[in-house]
Amino acid sequence: MTNVDVDLLIIGAGPTGLFATYYAGFRGLRVAVVDSLPELGGQITAMYPEKQILDVAGFPSVKGRDLVEGLVEQANSAKPEYLLGRSATTLETDDDGVTVGLDDGTTVRAGAVIISAGIGKFSPRPLPAGEDWVGRGLEFFVPSFAPYAGKDVVIVGGGDSAFDWALHLEPVARSVTLVHRRDSFRAHERTVEQVRASDVEIVTKAQVTALQGDPTVESVEITIGDDVTTRPCQAVVAALGFVADLGAIQSWGIEVSRRHVLVDSAMQTNLPRVFAAGDITEYPGKVRLIAVGFGEAATAVNNAAVAIDPSAHVFPGHSSDA
Repeated sequence: MTNVDVDLLIIGAGPTGLFATYYAGFRGLRVAVVDSLPELGGQITAMYPEKQILDVAGFPSVKGRDLVEGLVEQANSAKPEYLLGRSATTLETDDDGVTVGLDDGTTVRAGAVIISAGIGKFSPRPLPAGEDWVGRGLEFFVPSFAPYAGKDVVIVGGGDSAFDWALHLEPVARSVTLVHRRDSFRAHERTVEQVRASDVEIVTKAQVTALQGDPTVESVEITIGDDVTTRPCQAVVAALGFVADLGAIQSWGIEVSRRHVLVDSAMQTNLPRVFAAGDITEYPGKVRLIAVGFGEAATAVNNAAVAIDPSAHVFPGHSSDA
């Protein structure tokens, strides 16, 4: 068991949490960051590191992986203690601070906490025919395109991730087939049009009903009505969405609404010394964008700084004056 003592604990190492880490360092706070994932970057790292992101201020277009790398470099200026691959399970507040217990037995004592856990812990929706095939040709995320070079790839799903991955894998793979159970899609219309204009084959009103091969997948069965076809396939991507869960957060006494943490204009929850920022928060007029999360992170850190030291000021001055 380990005891960690810091001024500020940040729960969640996605873009919002990483920017909050930098800002905590700017405020001169000792900071620790905990995340259930083994890598920094949250959903971007896990789900779309190769995707171009178009709505981050100052970047007309930035690849997810590059955005995370820049945020990590910026956050490292705070010399944070990273506690990755661990989940926060308990939280207790008192007059002097907050005590958070992690699932590995670590106890973190902090003057304040910022929850920036995005949508919480998320797990992919399973492909019914894919049981026991994970790691044998079936994956739920595409963190890198290189492993798919020269392969016949089948992508299952009709949302943004399915179409994004189809579009990016098309020039890399030998063939890409997108299979969806309906003939309408949830993906952005522009992306759908780009995929339709590419060499990707779209098969609708269909399901992947079996994977075949030994030890890894070599072919798949696609069922359309009463017709079953078999086609070569060395990689299957099940992009069927994911299930989000706030997990232990819901047992901490924090006021939540529809899996989101309620905050006021200072990003403070109903618990003293406990703040939140990013997609996990809810308030009137909330907009869930990375750009919004950055602003909320700065607001949360500056107000947490006052909770930690009542003699401090909410506004720290501009970084250019430091």
